[in-house]
Amino acid sequence: MTKDVMPAHLFNQTWMNKHILLANYIKSHPTEVGKVVDYNAETDLLYPFDFTAANTGLTAEDIEDTNRFSAWVEKKLVGNNCRYGVGGYMEHRTIYARSVHFNTEDEPRRLHLGVDIWAGAGTLVYAPLAGHIHSFRDNNNHGDYGPTIILQHNLDGLELYSLYGHLSRKDLAGLHAGMKIEKGQQLGAFGNQEDNGHWPPHLHFQLMFNIEDCAGDYPGVAKFSEKEKWVKNIPDPNIVLQFPNPE
Repeated sequence: MTKDVMPAHLFNQTWMNKHILLANYIKSHPTEVGKVVDYNAETDLLYPFDFTAANTGLTAEDIEDTNRFSAWVEKKLVGNNCRYGVGGYMEHRTIYARSVHFNTEDEPRRLHLGVDIWAGAGTLVYAPLAGHIHSFRDNNNHGDYGPTIILQHNLDGLELYSLYGHLSRKDLAGLHAGMKIEKGQQLGAFGNQEDNGHWPPHLHFQLMFNIEDCAGDYPGVAKFSEKEKWVKNIPDPNIVLQFPNPE
């Protein structure tokens, strides 16, 4: 017996509807959407990090040495009077050459699926939407997420998942699947390089409509050739973050 397959035009229409429903929910429920970090649009500047091949100021030697990479990030933030750095949604990055974690037998993974928020270790992280703990895990590999929490949300019938990667290891203590999380509740903090997969301190924030059978982990970097597929399932996190375009 052959398995029924949804026609391509209906499949695309389904994902398009989810994107529209999410946008409509955010627009019509402004009080139900909170912060992810303590960003103040009136006082805080955002530095737009670019980790594509166009960034010639970041050398391979900088990227390979986490201390040098961290110093480079901090210098950019301090030098531009920015509290946070931000960027990365669907960005074709070169920095993943630093770890074999992103290698595959054919095309290496270089497409960044979420948004990174860069700031110092210990920067607090909050749940922007009410929901519950779907899963969590310490993805303790070089270049990986490190401590990761995934929340599940029900937005007037629309199922949405949010992922928080590169946290502090202590943030996983006491969690359990199904734990209720309120909007604005502190989830944890940016981990240091010993905790967070050996990266400069930052948060990987990502949204997904369908998490499939993943638990405590979900791809945050994929093959660039598969971008069209990932865009359907992973909306731009800025629909929740609501950061202005950094200048």
